[in-house]
Amino acid sequence: MPRLQDGMAGWIAEAGRCGYDHIGELPHRIYENLRGRRPVGEVVQVWEDGGEIAGLAINGRFGEAFDVLAAPALRGTDAEREMLRTAAVTTAALTTGQYVATDLFECDATRIRLLTALGFTHFRTWDHVNEVDLTAPVPEPRVPDGYAVRAARMSDADGLAEARNESFGDDWTGERYRSEFMMKPGYDPDQEIVVEAPDGRIAAFTICWVDPRNRSGHFEPVGTHRDFQRRGLARAAMLWGMRRMAERGITMASVNHNAENVPARKLYESIGFTRRFETYGFRRETAAIKADCTDQGQTHADQRSNHVRLPLIDGKGGER
Repeated sequence: MPRLQDGMAGWIAEAGRCGYDHIGELPHRIYENLRGRRPVGEVVQVWEDGGEIAGLAINGRFGEAFDVLAAPALRGTDAEREMLRTAAVTTAALTTGQYVATDLFECDATRIRLLTALGFTHFRTWDHVNEVDLTAPVPEPRVPDGYAVRAARMSDADGLAEARNESFGDDWTGERYRSEFMMKPGYDPDQEIVVEAPDGRIAAFTICWVDPRNRSGHFEPVGTHRDFQRRGLARAAMLWGMRRMAERGITMASVNHNAENVPARKLYESIGFTRRFETYGFRRETAAIKADCTDQGQTHADQRSNHVRLPLIDGKGGER
């Protein structure tokens, strides 16, 4: 995980945010979104070129979606197209849904072109990607009497599991949250911010992921236990996190939300976030992907390795 995050931080430094989400999305999507589905080696694929990370696919998110991230030198090449095709085939083999889907930044004309050539079509606006300037003063977080904002501890696993379940309808247990997330590479309990209620329960929480190379932070997820909603607790957790990020030299923070989630939009706007990007959802019928795979004489067994070489590129990332 640290190697993947370092590689993607370098890609962002070279090419900018368009086409790349924050490096904090990697542990979130792999550890949280894929948990309990299949062994990670069946759903996460890594491409290498000359010993360097060249691409990454996260397959089976939400059961039928995939993400593909490719090094800047490979954007728009046959190598990136092959990453997308491989991820689509892998996800099609995993899902029982009608469609296989992925999303992209609306500014990413290269990805739009490649997906369109692979038979995918735009069907919705997926997320809003919002940013806030941390060089400006950050308001002081305020919570009702008896509540406290603080960094998480490993001993909070049970409370964090309950808070996630009551916020998002998840099925965490404390032991699973501790072993499958808190103890994984890339997670630091000091970056998870909690609001503790007077009765000791975790009332709200967020994780502040940090990319030191690009001096950027990211919130994912942000949640409030349903017993404690509408008290400004998630706002307080985020402000607390923003102040800590600023103290560490982070100059910008981002947060994503479903474009249809109006309460989330209002919360983030109230803290000073403004929309920077939108992401668009693209999809193709699962049956069509499987049919193409059969026509080419390939099966899911051909795609199961999670560590893949790129035969279409040379050591400098150029097309052969």
